[in-house]
Amino acid sequence: MRLKRKIIKSTAAVLSAAFVCLFSAAGYYSSKLPAVITKEPSAELRIAEYPEISCLADADSAVQTASVFPHSDQVTLSLFGAIPVKNVQVREAEAPVFVVGGNPFGIKLLMDGVMVTELGAVLDESGRTICPAENAGIQVGDVIKAVNEEPIVSNGRLQEIIAESDGKGIKITAERDGSEFTAVLEPVFSQKTNIWRGGMWVRDSVAGIGTMTFINKKTGEFAGLGHPICDADTGELVPLYSGEAVPVEIIEAKKGEKGIPGELRGCFRKGGAYGTLNRNNGCGIYGNLTDEAVEELCENAEEFTMGYRQEITTGKAEIYTTVSGCTPEKYSIEIESVDFNSDDDSRNMVIRITDKRLIDAAGGIIQGMSGSPVIQNGKLIGAVTHVFVADPTRGYAIFAENMAEYFEG
Repeated sequence: MRLKRKIIKSTAAVLSAAFVCLFSAAGYYSSKLPAVITKEPSAELRIAEYPEISCLADADSAVQTASVFPHSDQVTLSLFGAIPVKNVQVREAEAPVFVVGGNPFGIKLLMDGVMVTELGAVLDESGRTICPAENAGIQVGDVIKAVNEEPIVSNGRLQEIIAESDGKGIKITAERDGSEFTAVLEPVFSQKTNIWRGGMWVRDSVAGIGTMTFINKKTGEFAGLGHPICDADTGELVPLYSGEAVPVEIIEAKKGEKGIPGELRGCFRKGGAYGTLNRNNGCGIYGNLTDEAVEELCENAEEFTMGYRQEITTGKAEIYTTVSGCTPEKYSIEIESVDFNSDDDSRNMVIRITDKRLIDAAGGIIQGMSGSPVIQNGKLIGAVTHVFVADPTRGYAIFAENMAEYFEG
């Protein structure tokens, strides 16, 4: 009898521990799985990275839910088809087909306003040092949109208004952290330059090199970079007024080393622009190509169906990028981790360059390579976005799904 009680207690303890482990596992998966999943209408709902997760076996547990997104259901994902893990919203939409890029392109942006990049004191006629901008409450990173109600899009025009102010107060309309405010700037006459100064340096344009990710062949829309274009001094997102995408030829790939990021170096090619740029946001830079550019860029390029995030798994993949000339090549990589709930829309995967050719040529991921498309299992799943400075062979990538959300066509 005593032995029987011991067996019962031991069995109960084992079962209790098993249940604790299972429900701990359920909590782990709940934190890892996305809250919203989009899939093709005919596709079975599977999470490639977690094959042990599926829809709850009991079909009655799937709850129909009203949604602004058409063809949307709420379903319960479960562990081994038995233990409920998480309720997720499942949307249905045909996956788009895109022409993949990997092509380098030049970026010319004119800001919507002018960005304050630095403040500085002015030595006035009496020998005092004064910073009019700071006194007016202006900070580095502010974007000046108008002066005395006149829209401002160039540094030259702002300096002209300040120089002609004769020291009278100037009404500044600016934006900070998405909110607009006004300030009064009182220029100081500079002892050194003999003109009225505002005590600030501003930037009105940005130029650089990036990589195209994909093109909608039907509409001419394209997306690139996979991350926002930010000001080099302030780190703030550059507000886009207008811009051009222009042809570029890569003349050198400066290799990245531990602690020192490399970069693609190129020159703008002669001829017309590829097209216009119309959007700069957290998922990249967007624009519209001319008919001629669509024909040129799509002529020998491959087309891939976009893969939704749940189709991505750790393991082998490829990127298309250009480290010399104008023509992209394919290189092997490894996807080390997939993050469905990243706080940063541009950092959804950790990738590692495994192709010796790319490591020999560039050291791994280098600046200018952002936007290089990532292909896995015959689908376009994302784009390279960042490099790990401590290890240039590794970096982040964005889901292609995130980038495609901002296409209009």
